[in-house]
Amino acid sequence: MSRFFARSDSESEESSSDDEITDKAPGATFKQSLLLSDDEEDTKRVVRSAKDKRFEELTNLIKTIRNAMKIRDMSKCLEEFEQLCRAFLKSKNIVDKEGIPPFYIRLLADLEDYLNQLWEDKEGKKKMNKNNAKALSTLRQKIRKYNRDFESEIAAYKENPQESADEEEEEKEPEDSGSSSDSEGEVSSKSFLKKKPEAPSEATDRSQTAKESEDKSSSSDEDDDDDDDDGDWSPSDSDSRSETSDKEEENALKRKRLVTFLKVKRSQDTEKPGVRKEERKKKPKQKEQIEEEAEEEGGWEKVNRGVPLVKEKPKMFAKGTEINTAVVVKKLNEILQARGKKGTDRAAQIELFHALAAIAAENNLGQGILVKIKFNIIASLYDYNPNLAAFMKPDMWKKCLDCIDELLDILFEHNNIFIGENIAEDSENLAVSDQPFRVRGCILTLVERMDEEFTKIMQNTDPHSQEYVDNLKDEGRVCGIVDRLLTYMENKGSTEEICRVYLRRIMHTYYKFDYKAHRRSLGLQGETKSEQDQEENKEENKEENKEENKEESEGEDSAVIMDRLCKFIYAKDRTDRIRTCAILCHIYHHALHSRWYQARDLMLMSHLQDNIQHADPPVQILYNRTMVQLGICAFRQGMIKDAHNALLDIQSSGRAKELLGQGLLMRNMQERNAEQEKIEKRRQVPFHMHINLELLECVYLVSAMLLEIPYMAAHEFDARRRMISKQFHHQLRVGERQPLLGPPESMREHVVAASKAMKMGDWRTCHSFIINEKMNSKVWDLFPEIQRVREMLVRKIQEESLRTYLFTYSSVYDSISMATLSEMFELEMPTVHSIISKMIINEELMASLDQPTQTVMMHRTEPTSLQNMALKLAEKLGNLVENNERVSDLKQGIYGGYFNRDQKGGYQQKQSYQRDGKSYQQKQSGYQRGGYRNQNQGNY
Repeated sequence: MSRFFARSDSESEESSSDDEITDKAPGATFKQSLLLSDDEEDTKRVVRSAKDKRFEELTNLIKTIRNAMKIRDMSKCLEEFEQLCRAFLKSKNIVDKEGIPPFYIRLLADLEDYLNQLWEDKEGKKKMNKNNAKALSTLRQKIRKYNRDFESEIAAYKENPQESADEEEEEKEPEDSGSSSDSEGEVSSKSFLKKKPEAPSEATDRSQTAKESEDKSSSSDEDDDDDDDDGDWSPSDSDSRSETSDKEEENALKRKRLVTFLKVKRSQDTEKPGVRKEERKKKPKQKEQIEEEAEEEGGWEKVNRGVPLVKEKPKMFAKGTEINTAVVVKKLNEILQARGKKGTDRAAQIELFHALAAIAAENNLGQGILVKIKFNIIASLYDYNPNLAAFMKPDMWKKCLDCIDELLDILFEHNNIFIGENIAEDSENLAVSDQPFRVRGCILTLVERMDEEFTKIMQNTDPHSQEYVDNLKDEGRVCGIVDRLLTYMENKGSTEEICRVYLRRIMHTYYKFDYKAHRRSLGLQGETKSEQDQEENKEENKEENKEENKEESEGEDSAVIMDRLCKFIYAKDRTDRIRTCAILCHIYHHALHSRWYQARDLMLMSHLQDNIQHADPPVQILYNRTMVQLGICAFRQGMIKDAHNALLDIQSSGRAKELLGQGLLMRNMQERNAEQEKIEKRRQVPFHMHINLELLECVYLVSAMLLEIPYMAAHEFDARRRMISKQFHHQLRVGERQPLLGPPESMREHVVAASKAMKMGDWRTCHSFIINEKMNSKVWDLFPEIQRVREMLVRKIQEESLRTYLFTYSSVYDSISMATLSEMFELEMPTVHSIISKMIINEELMASLDQPTQTVMMHRTEPTSLQNMALKLAEKLGNLVENNERVSDLKQGIYGGYFNRDQKGGYQQKQSYQRDGKSYQQKQSGYQRGGYRNQNQGNY
């Protein structure tokens, strides 16, 4: 054995010395192999070129980009693309030598096509979040700019994409073959010479193989010796055999060592990369086939990881437990203790409550314990969503409505149940006895929470979907519950509770137009309907009455209901908030049904406009909605000035959508944080309660047109003219800036075109722009009394066009016949006479009426040059006096004097100038909320 090991050591030294240039001392490799650790023997060091390193870095980045493309993560794509560009710059020297790698060109082409496809997909872009959309536009610009340097390569790739892909695979194949040969331990002689540190480890491997072969040979020799002992023993034969076997083994070892330094071809067992890919593809297909066969047989089931959990119903009580009220209450408290804790399953808790209620009903423990369990079930349904902003799921919402109905049924059937928040838990009486049941709880709070949950459901549902309509159908059931609670509270509730439930009923009624009462008020129109229409209406009314409250089903108008509920709150309520909300809802309902004078008087008597800024935001939103509805009502009644005054504050702010609680403006998003935005969204009004913003703006602009155009014509040369409506003037300026004036399309363009026609006194053109098919479909058809509103509008346009015509062309005429004016504007003679008389009385028109001839005699009122200079001087002197008084107030320390001068009777109230022996009194011009300010014009 020792001789064999000595030989193997010397042979290993000889073989290594033949390959190396410098001679080494014998046993050097053996010592090196002893110094190496086990980890170093296992791991093989790989020395790679700079090209391989750079290209591997590029391929890794390309893989991450392609993965991001699959999941449409544009921000990740942008980040990795920037890194890829930097990595490509680092490998510029290698790229100059070797050329641009085809996989890089392939990625650039694919990425550009992918981004263009995403950019054209408009629906997909809308679904993207803000970061991804921003990253998409940035990356698209960068890739277009970057690909300009590789236009020829990308064009070549797009012409022959298959060839470039084949070239890539050909480049990958030698790398794969090299890696497979390394894994099999087949290293070329050149690579071995380059990698000197690997030699000692390989030497140790060879020495181990040699030892194994020697052990085998020695064991075989021993077996031979044993066999020889059994037969005739001859020493010469055994020596010769051992010498020949030793020589054969040495030759075999030499051959094995030489093989390791030679390049060996792949064996048939080694797998080609193409074959591997095919087998990988076949594996999932084989799995699918196995699953299909198993399904056909029906004996096998696919089992996920882990043991399947068998759900068992929780056992409420142990066997043999006597179930009474005390035991059930104890179990109820145990369930309640887990409420709100981390890890508590809320759905399971609701099921436990239902199971407990079923047990209580089976054992006839009385209605008291059942009512208490129902209270807790409803409370747990509300707590199912811990987040305030989240709304209830449909199944939970249905369960909640059913539970409240069941609770109300129990309370109506059993009059001996008293519930209230003031009842302490110790004083509760839940057991069956002669005394009435006493349960702690408040049914009103549960119904109010149910109403809030319904509002949240409507806020979080898409208003243009069928789901919104389906959810809105539940409002009939909600109103039915509120009505049942109202009747219950009227018998057993306190005054405060009755006011609260009355307000809930009012909030579900005030915004709805009562079509039945409207038909009754028309009377004649209802009688002229055909019998078939009446039968259809009867069927519709029957279906509606099932969902409506008792009062309406009996034939009581909503106006009567609102009047009764609101008057009770006015008399009995002690809190300002409920009374304020009731007043605003009452005004809104009056205005919606065109009861203008009742609505106006109630608003003026309440003085809400003085203190509304101190109210909470929901009440302010309700106030804004009421003012808008009041303005629309005034417009329908022909009160143009009142309509303009009511709508002025809302429309002039430019935030009508936000002030009415119908949405948030994007421009104000930066002013609020995420928490404030959530609070604002919770205050939004559901879509079915919205006021049409286009109708609102149209009413405001038409009102402003009917007021502003005559005023502009009357004060055309007045330097101190004030604007009545800034928004209307802004629309006029926008219309004047347009280089090309086409036919109007939007509502605003129609109003601007009508204003220009009215300026010229052309009322027919103005009428055609305001009332046409497009405007009817957008605006006027939305009013309940369409025909009456149109007639009112035509009348107002004719009257204001007449006033504008007289203001504009009064300097041209010496006299004009009223009959001519009546024909021009299609007005009756008395109407024309009254309009001109008012203008003369208010000193707006310098003229006089000749009664016998029915003509208007114009007076020349153009001032002379001397009078013009006197007017300018008077104006400058007035400014000088004003400045002097301001300086004197500052010196004397009266800091509020300038603003309070009107109250002290200063110069602004009375400024008189003597002109031609006549007094001229100047008053402020402009428009107040009550109407025009009278401006007296001097007689020259």
